[in-house]
Amino acid sequence: MLLGRTANGLYWMNRYIERSENMARLVDAGLRLALTRTADASDEWASIVASAGAADTFRQRHSEFTAETVSDFLLRDTTNPGSVVSSMETARSNGRMVRTALTRETWESINDGWMSIKRMLANPIDGRDLPAILDGIKRETAIIRGSFHGTMLRNEIFDFSQIGTFVERADNTARILDVKYYVLLPSVSWVGSTLDNYQWESILRSVSAHRSYRWVYDAEYKPSLIADYLILNGRMPRSLAFCYRNIAESLNFLASEYGVRHSCHDLAESVLSRLKVSSIKEVFDQGLHEFITDFIGDNSRLGSEIAQNYRFY
Repeated sequence: MLLGRTANGLYWMNRYIERSENMARLVDAGLRLALTRTADASDEWASIVASAGAADTFRQRHSEFTAETVSDFLLRDTTNPGSVVSSMETARSNGRMVRTALTRETWESINDGWMSIKRMLANPIDGRDLPAILDGIKRETAIIRGSFHGTMLRNEIFDFSQIGTFVERADNTARILDVKYYVLLPSVSWVGSTLDNYQWESILRSVSAHRSYRWVYDAEYKPSLIADYLILNGRMPRSLAFCYRNIAESLNFLASEYGVRHSCHDLAESVLSRLKVSSIKEVFDQGLHEFITDFIGDNSRLGSEIAQNYRFY
């Protein structure tokens, strides 16, 4: 059985690697959504910071929500523990702590990715360079993921790592959806408009789901279909359903490996069951914001229960 401290290091190493990519995707979403505005885009950027859960910290350092201030804060500000630079630093520290549990290829890709991202974000970002930098961050984290999946033994080390990745990814997808529908839509009168459709398309592009959405639905951009894709479609790798299927599977492997089930297993199965039986109509009838708020709360509670049940200390 893994020591709790090792399991903790693996879990958080993967959460922070995923967080680095997700933060880049969140800034990408802000960049795309801001382009839908002909006037001031500060509301869009404020919503991105709120989605990252960092509004209070941001206001302590900046007075305006602009592409420059928000991208600097979320990507390269070392005083922001959720920034890409801070997240990669924490991921590498956790990786170094559990170095003997990783393959050489995995560790080297983490170390190389950390160095590359530090170089990319060493200086203030010129707005013209921002798209290329966001692509670079996503590319480095993809290389880490590829090394990990291509070389790691499928044992409890793999399972704790997977759980960390998908708990973090589920949180991010839920937050991106919430930003779009609850915060960014100017008013009910905009629903179904060209602006509304463009914003939804931008959200799909920010989670690399633009082309695959057309494969599945062969239809125009509709809020109900896009929400269905990102919440309930079990084949879409960033959907809530896909994340929880993988979380539940990894937790079940751990239960089989250690011969004991915990409260975190029941909570994960409960969330997965809700995602399996829900229709997108039920979600909209409940209220998308309310559904997502409940989901984010349950996802956060699951992370806490996993830490407690497997003694992450």
